[in-house]
Amino acid sequence: MKKSIVLIGKVAVVFLLVFFTSCSVNRAKVDNSLGKYFEENKVEGCFTILNNSDGKVTVYNMSLDTARFSPASTFKIVNALIGLEIGKISDEKMVIKWDGVTREPASWNKDLTMEDAFKVSSEPYFKEVARRIGKTTMQQWIDSLHYGNMKIGEQVDSFWVDQSLQISPDEQLGLMKRLYFDQLPFQKRTQQIVRDVMKQEENTLYSLSYKTGWNSDQQGNHIAWIIGWIEENKHPYFFVTFVKTPDPTIDINKIRLQITKGILKKLGFFEGKM
Repeated sequence: MKKSIVLIGKVAVVFLLVFFTSCSVNRAKVDNSLGKYFEENKVEGCFTILNNSDGKVTVYNMSLDTARFSPASTFKIVNALIGLEIGKISDEKMVIKWDGVTREPASWNKDLTMEDAFKVSSEPYFKEVARRIGKTTMQQWIDSLHYGNMKIGEQVDSFWVDQSLQISPDEQLGLMKRLYFDQLPFQKRTQQIVRDVMKQEENTLYSLSYKTGWNSDQQGNHIAWIIGWIEENKHPYFFVTFVKTPDPTIDINKIRLQITKGILKKLGFFEGKM
């Protein structure tokens, strides 16, 4: 009997972890009309959006939505959360001095605050944060968050780009919802700071917050992310755009935002009516 109770308990824990780290694709509405935004840009990809008011999920390309890929710079969200929570980042104004190594883009080649580093997606800044966090502590937090496959490999300052860590768009969507509602295992101050630095646009009609990411997958395709939320009339909608292409000449970073805004506009956003 005791063994049965323990087994049931373990199953319940696994169920809760899956429930809270993803948005149930079983209840999702598939909208293939959104495919035209990818097709006209000659890329593959998926888009998923969650209407928090009614819990409805709309997805284009379910097979990619549930597959795992390198999070690339979208991991800077979690990197920042952990750094802030354990005091390796004091606040969004904390400066890490430039190491003098010239890199591309040029916006990385100067002393940066965390806020500035987040906006320009500075790899050197967040690699240094990861080193200060340390491998053991980083792994503990990744496990606690049940983040994707939870594998960080041997290098604490590159696992989010070297294919060790993998996460699905569906799991990214769940992470965004939990962050927005202070449901992650961090102090409210920590989550508020990260939400603030994620904000990209704000006006009387809407507020748009997101983080981008770019990398290659294990087959050599270029992949790109945009994950975040849009608010209209105080109602949040969480979304994830994932794009991939084998063509190195395509400006995937430009296209990911073009696709995201095109789909959001088609769905009725940016007019303050949602």
